[in-house]
Amino acid sequence: MLLVSGLRHIKAGATSGKGEPRALSMREAVLNGSIVALLGVFAIGWMTGSDGLSDVKPFIVDPFKGVLCLFLLDMGAVAGRGLAQNRRALDKGTILFGLYMPLIGAGLMMLAVWPLDMSIAGKALMMVLSASASYIAVPAAMRLALPEANPSIYVTLSLGVTFPFNVIVGIPLYVAIADWLF
Repeated sequence: MLLVSGLRHIKAGATSGKGEPRALSMREAVLNGSIVALLGVFAIGWMTGSDGLSDVKPFIVDPFKGVLCLFLLDMGAVAGRGLAQNRRALDKGTILFGLYMPLIGAGLMMLAVWPLDMSIAGKALMMVLSASASYIAVPAAMRLALPEANPSIYVTLSLGVTFPFNVIVGIPLYVAIADWLF
C-alpha cells in the first residue's frame, strides 16, 4: 500500500510542501480499515478465548470451508478470464517477476532467520511463507484497496505462476537450502 500510495502521489503531482511527492505515511498504511478490523478480530479472539469461539462457531467456523471453496472458485475464474483476455498484459517481464520474487522473499527471510533460535523446519517454513504470494488474503485485499488494479493480472500471476513455481521448485529448494545452511 505504501508503494502504491507513493506512485499515486507521484502521478498526481501531490507534494509534501517541499516539492517532493507526498506518499502515504506508515501510520496511514497500518491504520487503514482492513488492518484495524483484522487486528480487532485477533484481539477479540484472544480476549474471549475458546468460550467466545464456541459462541460464534456456527456463524464463522462451520461455513468456513464452503465459503473458502466458493472464494477459490471465483479466484480461479478470475485467473482463467485473465489468461484469456489479457495475454498481452502477462508479458515475459511480468511472468519473470512471478518467478524471481519468491526467490527474493525466501532469500530475505533466510537472512532474517539466520540468527534466530528456531528449528531448521521452522526456518524453512518462514522462507516458504515469505516466498508465497498470499494466494487467498492478498487478492481479496487488493480488490478492496486497489479497485483500479487489474485482478486478472495479479490473480493470474499469483495462482498461475508463483503458486505452481513454489509447489514444484520453490518449496523443495527452500527446504534444501535451510537444511544445508542451518
